[in-house]
Amino acid sequence: MTPSEPAARPGPGPVAGPGPQADSPVPRADSPGDAAAPGDAAPRPAASHVAAFHALHHADEPLLLPNAWDVASAAALADAGHPAIGTTSLGIAAAHGYLDGQGLAEVREATLSLARRLGRLLPCPYTVDIEGGFVGEVLRGETAGGRGLSGHVASLAEELANLGASGVNLEDGLPGGAGLQDASLQAELIEAVKEKAPRLFLNARIDTHWLTDDPPPLSVTLARAERYLAAGADGIFVPGVVADEDVAALVAAIPAPVNILFAPARHTVRRLADLGVRRISTGSLLFRTALRATLAAADSVRASGRPYDGAHGMAGAREAEGAAGVEWPGEGEGRGVPGYEEVQRLAEERPRGRTRQ
Repeated sequence: MTPSEPAARPGPGPVAGPGPQADSPVPRADSPGDAAAPGDAAPRPAASHVAAFHALHHADEPLLLPNAWDVASAAALADAGHPAIGTTSLGIAAAHGYLDGQGLAEVREATLSLARRLGRLLPCPYTVDIEGGFVGEVLRGETAGGRGLSGHVASLAEELANLGASGVNLEDGLPGGAGLQDASLQAELIEAVKEKAPRLFLNARIDTHWLTDDPPPLSVTLARAERYLAAGADGIFVPGVVADEDVAALVAAIPAPVNILFAPARHTVRRLADLGVRRISTGSLLFRTALRATLAAADSVRASGRPYDGAHGMAGAREAEGAAGVEWPGEGEGRGVPGYEEVQRLAEERPRGRTRQ
């Protein structure tokens, strides 16, 4: 689901904070700790990958970051020439039959398993979406392993760094849509992560505008950004912000690379670049588009005995499906692409033997 467009607001003043600028140094190739530590499950990322990933946020053009959900999608994107790959927590969770954004241990393990494979196979840097650190069980008091919340999240980040990741995406939305993490506590999590894995690019995601029709003023978002940068975050990600005025206000006020979630019905890469955005994420869009293409092919075969012509992309799919009598929804976030909440419903448990109508 795409959040409703926030109303335009006056641009607030600059955020005071130590966030990196375009000329900020990136990790050096000869930084200590580049070699694999004894007992690591996989080599740490080559220093050139880490440095390159940081540098991509300060290049002349913004980093267009496609988000993969398995090894095949990540490898295909790398083969297509993308300089870095991200993961999508929705895609990973849904592909394994779990809900996204719940802080589930099962999704944590699936994420680590994918990261382990990507660290061995990808020729380019990759960054991992870790929700809020997969802390659902910790917050429910079921387990903390003696480490507490900060230790739980920091240990995950350290493990990902050792597996080969060059970055992580850490959000302040609480599991299950239970509001936002206290900003001070979230800053502590960021500090803990940077202490354990200082070379990772930590993209601090602020969920003030995510999946809500009534977001707070941008000043609330900027106050959180200031805290997170002071705690050591390398970039700020605010999904759900789509209006040009709001994007421009974020870029003007945040002294660090700003990441925006690409909204097909509202954004172009060129326009976001002109607004000063340094990183553009596709989020779950590619996964959801792949689901739509799967349904298009299956429906076309069922109705006409032949799949649509994939060489003609979605336009070819529409033509073939129209001939087969398959109805396409109207314009939206990509024609016929299922929304976030629609994918979430696919992972909901339901009685055996019953299919969704």
